[in-house]
Amino acid sequence: MHRDERLLVLDKPAGLPVHRGPRGGPSLEDWLPALALGKRRLPQPAHRLDADTAGCLVLGRTKPALAALGALFAEGRVGKTYWAVVRGAPPEPEGEVVAPLLKRSTAREGWRMVVDPAGQPALTLWRMLGQGDGLSWLELRPGTGRTHQLRVHCAHLGCPILGDARYGGGEGPLHLLARAVSLPLDPPVSAAAPPPPHMRAALAACGWREGAA
Repeated sequence: MHRDERLLVLDKPAGLPVHRGPRGGPSLEDWLPALALGKRRLPQPAHRLDADTAGCLVLGRTKPALAALGALFAEGRVGKTYWAVVRGAPPEPEGEVVAPLLKRSTAREGWRMVVDPAGQPALTLWRMLGQGDGLSWLELRPGTGRTHQLRVHCAHLGCPILGDARYGGGEGPLHLLARAVSLPLDPPVSAAAPPPPHMRAALAACGWREGAA
């Protein structure tokens, strides 16, 4: 979606891990040689994006660019907007979730993130964009970047993300899109990803139309 000498912004498909896991299988790492696009150094992801999340992923093409991008993400200076289709509805048209997150493991269920006062601070701003068929279309703006933050915060609101089996959204593909990213560089860089095919029917039920801002 964007290419210059410093960076790439990709529209990552849902279901593709960014990094190769211990079990192997396809990952974005398999495509990095093709994404070198004439440079000797392979581009590297500047931030994290869950395997099941589609949308904007930023890669640095040089060491200085990767370091600068990493600092922007670490300092919370990158504008990040997500779209989610959730089951049910939040209690208000817009608001914020301030709920610390802690990683918890059990022998039976493995690990998951939970809301816990002992966890790391986590903030998500949300706004309702549409509703229909028992679903809601939300715009989410994370103020922090905790693991599974948006998934847990939506569940904490009482409206888990559709397709999120781990946090109560039912089976199926996860309906979460890294919709847009804005990088305060010189010159600034911004990009927006279209909804992936598996989200379009649910979004349309909530009022989304092709070409919606």
